[in-house]
Amino acid sequence: MNSPLKSTQVIEPKARSIIFGHRGGWVFTPRDLATLGDPRSVGMALTRLARKGIIRQLARGLYDYPIDHPGFGRIPPSADAIAKALKRDANRLQPAGAYAANILGLSEQVPTRIVFLTDGPSRRVKFGQQEIVLKRTTMRNMATAGRKSGTVIQALRHIGQRNVNDKTLAIIKRQLSNQDRAQLLKDKRYAPAWVGKFLQQLAD
Repeated sequence: MNSPLKSTQVIEPKARSIIFGHRGGWVFTPRDLATLGDPRSVGMALTRLARKGIIRQLARGLYDYPIDHPGFGRIPPSADAIAKALKRDANRLQPAGAYAANILGLSEQVPTRIVFLTDGPSRRVKFGQQEIVLKRTTMRNMATAGRKSGTVIQALRHIGQRNVNDKTLAIIKRQLSNQDRAQLLKDKRYAPAWVGKFLQQLAD
């Protein structure tokens, strides 16, 4: 029977090869390397790689293959990359709140608290000044996940009915394809009534 240290020495170069096979900015968990060996040995191999500076540990059980910029040093991973690494198989993600508004260009500042709605387990991960939140929600809210309509609905809900104006709608409208507009009409039923009225305007 191989000792954990010996297994780690075998797994480490294989893990490094897999990691190098991805582009910089890849965020992953030990589950992504589960085929290499038992969880303990994989975890030890990742710890060794992190100590060598090849990968970076973002939180417990969460790593990235960082991008090193000549002027800015190590670049923080994207919120989307972190969220995708955190979600479990078959779970969906939907940007929400201030982050949804930022994606659509309705806010220039990236929020420090980035929220994704999910039909999987809730989870929070803090990295630097940012907090990534996966928030379990209802099937109704997740019905539009993965579509532009879902991000529009969540952004409008965040802004609030009184704060939506012609400029807001114009910014969103510029980003909609004919297919997106058709989808907005189909997805009105999943939105609050006041949001549905704005979706109708955007689709016209």
